Amino acid sequence: MIALEIKQKAIELGADLVGIADLRSVEGLPTLPHGLMEPYTHAIVIAVALSPDVFEQIKNEPTPLYLHHYLAANILLDDINLRLQRKIIQEGFRALAIPASQTVDKVNWMGHLSHKAMAKAAGLGWQGKSLLLITPKYGPRVRLATLLTNAPLEEDHLLHNRCGKCRKCQDACPANAIKGGSWEDHPQTRDEALHFSRCVEKVNEDFAKRPEIGKPICGVCISVCPWGKPR
Repeated sequence: MIALEIKQKAIELGADLVGIADLRSVEGLPTLPHGLMEPYTHAIVIAVALSPDVFEQIKNEPTPLYLHHYLAANILLDDINLRLQRKIIQEGFRALAIPASQTVDKVNWMGHLSHKAMAKAAGLGWQGKSLLLITPKYGPRVRLATLLTNAPLEEDHLLHNRCGKCRKCQDACPANAIKGGSWEDHPQTRDEALHFSRCVEKVNEDFAKRPEIGKPICGVCISVCPWGKPR
């Protein structure tokens, strides 16, 4: 099994971007449960791009249309991931699809692992000042999912951080949660980049309680990012 074969299959199934990470490059990344990645050697990370037009409607709050696209993209990612998982298992290797959007620790607001960190390690983009993954083609207008495997795959190269002095996401954040830090690789902790509690409070105590939204989503920092924005 070769990386190109897996990537082509993911694209055929509906992914817009596919990258492969060597799990040694993310050693120490927190997972739930602890040790989740130990049986595996590589991660296949897929991205589905959302329409830029959805974000053109977002000014300082999420919209019902963004909610629908957000949920639909997660379903598509999980479907692609499960099909890739099946293919890899049929080839005789281990594989475990990690859900695109599932919060398993609602105290620290963590999933099984960080798709953003895995996507960065797989060369899909870099983590911006918002800590979202920024891709050269789509900016942060993507949803992500990860597939762990022990299949021997060639990993992709990392991309350098290209945010520079831009502070559009920091200025637009309705929770004033983005600190505006800059790093070549990634911040040492989430708190280095964000007033995370402010973000959590805004999406849970405000946006999620709106009848037309009902989910802890925002999208404002995504909407203003110049990367991938239609000209």
